[in-house]
Amino acid sequence: MAETQQVDEGKGAKKSTKAERTAARIAKQIGSFSKAHGGAEAQVAYIGQRGARIVLVGEDGGWGDLVAPTHDIAEQAVKRAGVTVHEDFDGDFAAKVRTGPYEWTRMAGIQLGGPSNG
Repeated sequence: MAETQQVDEGKGAKKSTKAERTAARIAKQIGSFSKAHGGAEAQVAYIGQRGARIVLVGEDGGWGDLVAPTHDIAEQAVKRAGVTVHEDFDGDFAAKVRTGPYEWTRMAGIQLGGPSNG
């Protein structure tokens, strides 16, 4: 009589499938951003229990970010999207970001007594 082993894939398979769908959805958003900005590069940062932040910088200097529920899902998403991923947000990568009046008034204007965009 041959021995057989039953494998219960219930919860593990569901989690895996949900993670894959989430990574695919985020990769699609990254692809849309990349297309709109002539290409994109990314940096993934762990933000604790909230997951991981994916910072995107377009070739035109436009930028944005997405939050993935886990660091692994974020890594899968950027890999699927096919964008260059940087270890750190510094140097030449950070220099590509172009900010506008909104960012300047929100980042510095409020602290210096300037106008707020509220």
